[in-house]
Amino acid sequence: MAKKYRVGIIGATGKGNYGHGVDKAFTKLPNVEIAAVADADPAGLEAAQKRVAAKAAYGDYREMLQREKLDIVAICPRWIDQHHDMLIAAAEAGCHVYMEKPFCRNLIECDDVLQNLEMRHLKLGIAHVSQYSPVLDAVLKVIKAGEIGDVLEIRGRGKEDRRGGGEDLWVLGSHVFGLMRSLAGGHPKSCTATVLQGGIPITEKHIAPAAEGIGLLTGDHIQARYDFENNIVGFFGSKKDMGGRPSRFGLQVFGSKGVIEMTSGYLAPAHILRDSSWSPGRTGKSWEVITSNGIGKPETRTDGSYEGGHIAAINDLIGSIEDEGPTRCTAEDCRGIIEMIAAIFESQRVGGTVALPLKTRVNPLSLF
Repeated sequence: MAKKYRVGIIGATGKGNYGHGVDKAFTKLPNVEIAAVADADPAGLEAAQKRVAAKAAYGDYREMLQREKLDIVAICPRWIDQHHDMLIAAAEAGCHVYMEKPFCRNLIECDDVLQNLEMRHLKLGIAHVSQYSPVLDAVLKVIKAGEIGDVLEIRGRGKEDRRGGGEDLWVLGSHVFGLMRSLAGGHPKSCTATVLQGGIPITEKHIAPAAEGIGLLTGDHIQARYDFENNIVGFFGSKKDMGGRPSRFGLQVFGSKGVIEMTSGYLAPAHILRDSSWSPGRTGKSWEVITSNGIGKPETRTDGSYEGGHIAAINDLIGSIEDEGPTRCTAEDCRGIIEMIAAIFESQRVGGTVALPLKTRVNPLSLF
């Protein structure tokens, strides 16, 4: 018989809550038993226990981890300042983890978590739901087949709403960087970036604690370049209040024979322009859809919600536990995404290109 996994859910009402429905996704899996939920807010705890039908409820997640024999811990809060401590506690309890993104606040925390997970052979999955999308698989096959020729550059942008710049970079850029790494085939070698506030380069006076536990932050206009292997160049940009409708949130892959456009989201369709000029107005060629079934084929899957992305990611985690292989977005990948974020501020701090992996492991803004 298939193993049934005992799951403990950690939430934080008023401090990131339960993420984007991370807790509810576990209720849809037949091979999961929700043993307990933890939340320091009494009203939030009561509501969560009813919502997921947990057998036990705790005001302290550490007590839950000590008392319950759990296989998997769901770390749900969006606020990132809680993630490191929750991850370490889960690792010390011998639990695999599925968590809300972003990973951790700085590379010191990332390094510590990786060490604690690796020494215990524990797996991690994260809510970068685009990483688990079968549309991404289809896009990678299209690129490998040479439909856009040699990949030259990848351009990504955030939502560029009121959070545009630094907060957009953290909260939404992490999704873009996850996709960028998958499409470029690994981690960049270097980063060159500028960070502006009010049109001028950031200084110490611009730096302050940010929302959602991100830590020190600044910048309302960010532009960054990453150099990957195989001469692929990645770009990321975000400027406050410059987003349109529909949003540009996502990325484009430019090749010698055409362009592929992807938006963030589980099962969100991609599009391809098989045109070396990158301009349909010049050639008359048009954009074609890419679904999980390939170019120009209708989408036959029906699990295209954000919850569907969580379910796919959790199933990937369970598969990784059972076959002892890596998850599709490993803890090392998560650290790589945080490193791409940190590199932007480090490049601005030193005034030039920085090599990756970064030597600076603290938040670079703390060194201004």
